[in-house]
Parts: sequence; structure tokens; C-alpha cells
Amino acid sequence: MHPQHPSGTGRQPEAARAEDRPARLAVGVVGAGRVGSALAAALRQAGHRPVAASGVSDASRRRAETLLPGVPLVDPGEVLARSDLVLLTVPDDALPGLVTGLAGTGAVRPGQLLVHTSGRYGIDVLRPALQAGALPLALHPVMTFTGTPVDVQRLGGCSFGVTAPEELRLAAEALVIEMGGEPEWIAEEVRPLYHAALALGANHLVTLVAQSMELLREAGVGAPDRMLGPLLGAALDNALRSGDAALTGPVARGDAGTVAAHITELRAHAPHAVAGYLAMARTTADRALAHGLLKPEHAEDLLDVLGASGNESGGTR
Repeated sequence: MHPQHPSGTGRQPEAARAEDRPARLAVGVVGAGRVGSALAAALRQAGHRPVAASGVSDASRRRAETLLPGVPLVDPGEVLARSDLVLLTVPDDALPGLVTGLAGTGAVRPGQLLVHTSGRYGIDVLRPALQAGALPLALHPVMTFTGTPVDVQRLGGCSFGVTAPEELRLAAEALVIEMGGEPEWIAEEVRPLYHAALALGANHLVTLVAQSMELLREAGVGAPDRMLGPLLGAALDNALRSGDAALTGPVARGDAGTVAAHITELRAHAPHAVAGYLAMARTTADRALAHGLLKPEHAEDLLDVLGASGNESGGTR
């Protein structure tokens, strides 16, 4: 759902007037990784002008050559000197030090747009640059990136978690829309919760799928990706549509014997997977019970199995 226009008119972002949109900007990238290169390429498609990037690894240089051909690689201070809008696309833990360092060396210019793409942080992390006169924006694309041109295409319809000062809301909104995205406003104080939710869903999903494919290969399945594709696609669609009501399988049904057999096989063939299976089974049981899918009379035997298995692993329920 789009936010209302700050004036209270309820106008949607797509209807922003031409004068509300940013002028054509010289764009710089500090940290030419997967995210920064893709966003700069998307801004180029929208008519902005990437002018400089920084990156030290061979992978960063290759990405810049592919997604930002002709854009010179220079040091971060020089990126800021050449740019009206600077994308700070470094790992979360490196961001506070980078901002402090750039502000401390006088690299930040008054009126310069500084945009970071961290999900964890809002605009407080940019406070040192704000004190130097920069205009702070937090624009976090809710997307996984590969470092290839497909990333730019995937930005179409992608949500962005946006945090910005009130006076920069229209500018933030317009930049996101120009990149093909949809702005979703996130309050400063809930940025870590917002980011934890995304990591739980997306990052852990990759781990679960990779582990599932590994176990299927162990079971003799020749093409686990083809086997899992339709199943996981349907499960994801059902979960997005129906939430907990989409839960199926032995835990949701309370099939304690089946769950016990799973645990026995995992201990024998993939002991590294036992802890994750137990943790997810307990969480699934709790949610299924709360949603009325798992009957209390079935839950008792199931939770006994999970509790006993957890004790054998040295864990607690």
C-alpha cells in the first residue's frame, strides 16, 4: 500500500508532479558491489548520470564494467567530489565507520544526497554527514542480488524500505519509483525489526532449500531442483495468500510417529540437519496449535517426541 502524500491529499506516488522529481543527478557509488551497481544502472536508465564508483575487489571491478560501462573507479573521497547523489552500498557493519570517515575528512558537501541501502539502519547512521550539510535517505531494496544485469530487471515492482526526513519524502519516493520500485515507509525505530523479518524469510529460506536439496540427493533423487520447484512454488504462494492456514505436513497434522522417523533418519544420514529440523518443527507446532490446525490431543505426543529429541541433542524446548 502506498503512503499518502504528505499534504494529506491521499495522492499516490505515481502521480508525483514533474517538479517533485529529482533533477538529473550525477550519481556516485561507494562500494560497487551487487546492490550499488544495480541501483546505479537503474538510475542511469531513468536518466541520471553515473559518474564515479569505488571498489577494490576484482568482483567489484567486473560488476562495474558490466553494469556501469565507462564509469571510472576512484577512491571514495573522489566519488563524493564528483557526485550529487551518492549511493553508500557497503556491508551494514562498515556503514557507520564509512559515514564518520567521509564526514571527518570534509568529503561531504552541503546539499549532497547521501543514500544508503542498509536494511538495518534508518537515517540516524548518517548523522555525521547530516551535520556536514548532506541530505540523508535510507532506501533498502527488498530483493536479492546476483551481480548481473538481471538485477536491474528485478527492481521492477520491488519494494523499498524507505526512511527519510519529512522534507525529503517526495524526493525519496521519486527516486524509488524511477528505479522501478515501490516505496514502503519504515519508521526509524523499527528498522532492525523490519530487517530481521526479511532475513528470517529470505536468507533462511535459501538455507532450508539448499539443505532440502542436499538431503534429496542423499536419498538418491537425481534432480532435486525439479522435484522441489513445483512444491516450493505452491507452498510459497499458499503462505503469501493464507499465512498459517497454509500449513500442511506431519507436524501440522500431529503425526508424531512420522516426525520421530524423520529425526531418526536425519541423525543417521545428516546429523548437521537435526537441530534445524527440531527448531522449525517446534515453531511450526506452536503456530499450528495456535491457529487451530494441530489438535491438542495430537500435539501432546508430537511435543513429547520433539522434546525428547531436543534433550538428546543437548537442547531444551
